[in-house]
Amino acid sequence: MLQLRLPKNARPQEGKTFPAAEGAKRTKTLRIYRWDPDSGDNPRVDRYVIDLDDCGPMLLDAINKVKNEIDPTVTYRRSCREGICGSCAMNIDGKNALACTTALDALDDDVTVFPLPHLPVVKDLVPDMSGFYEQYASIKPWLRNEAVPVEEGERLQSHDEREKLDGLYECILCACCQTSCPSYWWNGDKYLGPAILLQAYRWLADSRDGDTDARLDELDDAYKLYRCHTILSCTSACPKGLNPGLAIAETKKMLLERRGR
Repeated sequence: MLQLRLPKNARPQEGKTFPAAEGAKRTKTLRIYRWDPDSGDNPRVDRYVIDLDDCGPMLLDAINKVKNEIDPTVTYRRSCREGICGSCAMNIDGKNALACTTALDALDDDVTVFPLPHLPVVKDLVPDMSGFYEQYASIKPWLRNEAVPVEEGERLQSHDEREKLDGLYECILCACCQTSCPSYWWNGDKYLGPAILLQAYRWLADSRDGDTDARLDELDDAYKLYRCHTILSCTSACPKGLNPGLAIAETKKMLLERRGR
């Protein structure tokens, strides 16, 4: 299982078990990580037995059922329920994924649900994403092109130029790839990580952007970019099927080509 930055000197203990409703014939057990910083208690793992005949098909449906019908103290993030917002990213049976797009039928009878690894835990399944968003802001993720005037209110692209953004703009910033990357675990304070570097390349690949050299200057750093060791855990973890490893390789290629000019 992927590592977590748990409270100091604390490891999850076995907690309470909440049985299924009487008469349940098809069940699944959710082993959910619990930690409340205000309680002073060590983390624990509580067991919730779910009646599958009275539950939706996705893991998020089961967690919602726990929250609404069994234990209202369980804390997590969720919003769109359609794999678009990235809010319900969790570590599910040792793999980062979105709870809303993870089918219960695809999981074992006992499902272990932890917060995303590496990030500090705010409470239960809620990780602290503030550092992640600060890194995202650091790449200035917007169109930077003050030198080229806008013609007729638009900066046009050809069909081929637009196609270069496919596989980049779809990123939902769920941090599944970021927190599955061993290089990010080791150097998360200095290495930007796969999600942020994919977003950075999204602007490098955009024909409408006019600040390529400055963007490359900002990335040309032993830690920001070159801590990537092509492990590719990021690519296997992406719930949208994107390839951050390829985006990082293309960025390195652009830097090499610029040096050879």
